[in-house]
Amino acid sequence: MVQKTNTPTSADVARLAGVSRATVSYVLNNTHAVRISEPTRRRVHEAARELGYVPHAAARSLRAGHSRTVLMPAPAIPAGPLHSAFLSEVQGALGRLDYTVVQYGSVGLEGDEAARAWAELRPVAVLVPGAGCGPRGVAILKRSGARAVVTLGPERVEGAHALLMDHDAVGRCAATHLYERGRRRIGVVVPAEGALDTCSRPRLAGARQALHGTGATVSEVPLAYTERSAVRLAARWPGLDAVFAYNDEYAMLLMRALQDEGLRIPEDVAVIGADDLMLGRLLRPRLSTVRIELPSGRYLAALVDRLVRETGGEPEVHRVLGVSVVHRDST
Repeated sequence: MVQKTNTPTSADVARLAGVSRATVSYVLNNTHAVRISEPTRRRVHEAARELGYVPHAAARSLRAGHSRTVLMPAPAIPAGPLHSAFLSEVQGALGRLDYTVVQYGSVGLEGDEAARAWAELRPVAVLVPGAGCGPRGVAILKRSGARAVVTLGPERVEGAHALLMDHDAVGRCAATHLYERGRRRIGVVVPAEGALDTCSRPRLAGARQALHGTGATVSEVPLAYTERSAVRLAARWPGLDAVFAYNDEYAMLLMRALQDEGLRIPEDVAVIGADDLMLGRLLRPRLSTVRIELPSGRYLAALVDRLVRETGGEPEVHRVLGVSVVHRDST
């Protein structure tokens, strides 16, 4: 016969620590409105650890009138090293502010349908990557109790706070650098993977804006992220003397294929990427790149926390993407 084990309760923690259940609640919910001495806090935490007590998130949400869950839907585009490090930093900073961060992989769901799936979890805030949510989706999330809906992408969404990431600036920065290095027939790699259009199309547009009226040409260069695609492109190289290869990963892929075809970097073709990955510094020639400066995780966590606490204002817009060229040997 299997013996049942009783789940420890806050009353058990209170008895062991010698305090009231209210004090246990204040301590474990990190309530700052009530002053509790540090020795008492330590006793409560030690009792909870000894008993294996874990607060019930749903019950805590009912008492507070909202959850402490921040939902981060998984981006539709493959997350590169730069983006992955950014998300990890955001999660850590939100955790230190007593939020529970949940990454939601809404595979096959888009737009309002995805927003309804997110709303079922009753998050207090949602950080939406790219163009993953429209105005109706924002309204659905707010009606479900989300106090802050924040989009991270190149465009605003009605009703949501926006962290605008101007990918046009990445293309402008790369194209200007190549032009200043004397290049006039410039290609811009546009990944064949359509999920990257949100970033790649603005980067192409930015390159065209930068060189408009200069006499230089800007050509769209489709490329899939496969060796076979890079080899085919290099074998039929269209006479360009420079290429902005969308990011460092595509730049490294293409640069290897061009070298295998006997083209010299940068004498025959200058190559620049974006993201400033460590691997680009290890290549020979070392890869020039556009360094992208994302907001710090601490900044974004503090912003979300403030928006959760200060509801009712107009949606805020923050421009958060900084760019600068790192010139190395490939240009």
